[in-house]
Amino acid sequence: MPNRLSHLGAPPASFKIEDLRTFCACNVAGGVAGVAVDLILFPLDTIKTRLQSPQGFNKAGGFRGIYAGVPSAAIGSFPNAAAFFITYEYVKWFLHTDSSSYLMPVKHMLAASAGEVVACLIRVPSEVVKQRAQVSASSRTFQIFSNILYTEIPFSLVQFPMWESLKALWSWRQDHVVDCWQSAVCGAFAGGFAAAVTTPLDVAKTRIMLAKAGSSTASGNVLSALHGVWRTQGLSGLFAGVFPRTAAISLGGFIFLGAYEQTRSLLLELGRASP
Repeated sequence: MPNRLSHLGAPPASFKIEDLRTFCACNVAGGVAGVAVDLILFPLDTIKTRLQSPQGFNKAGGFRGIYAGVPSAAIGSFPNAAAFFITYEYVKWFLHTDSSSYLMPVKHMLAASAGEVVACLIRVPSEVVKQRAQVSASSRTFQIFSNILYTEIPFSLVQFPMWESLKALWSWRQDHVVDCWQSAVCGAFAGGFAAAVTTPLDVAKTRIMLAKAGSSTASGNVLSALHGVWRTQGLSGLFAGVFPRTAAISLGGFIFLGAYEQTRSLLLELGRASP
């Protein structure tokens, strides 16, 4: 019986020292990038959450206390981002294939999805604390876990294949590997586009997480939450907070993916220089 992954190419036979250095560099670089972007862009995330709150922006806190919940975000951001990138790079390594393969986007999608699932295991506790501090609501941990998966996996399925494709196109046009700042620009475009098109899912996640216990929205049904927003607020409700979300994630993509590539390159150079 043929191997279903045969078109992707066989994974490397074993771990080499260079592979270990690469994964360690990805781990640290992802963590550093995650902390940087979460701390810098936290106010925009708070504003976006309050704009999407069913109680309204002003009642949810307005512009007051926009750094509420930042300690939990800061503590969770390093292991969360590190877990994502170590998984993302490992799955890409395991599903080794030629750069010219038509299955390259599939590989990036699978890697991004796996990375989000693993990262969510770390992200959920800090997300619970952050959301409660931002809007003073309560939610169950498993509910938040499932809601984050519903939102973040579609986002990653758009952002990371697009990021990799833009880098490949830019690299092809200039006939050499993209620089860190170019990777950051690609990350900004990919992140902004992914943020805009997945805003309704983010609205549904926020409504579910902030819903009162026992209400129909609190049951965690994403389609039901989307229908409720559409019925009461229409298209504008589904895209509530789209501008701060797109701005934050575009800037976040620039900082996050640029810092990731820069830190990763620096660590790999240091690793090669050391005996």
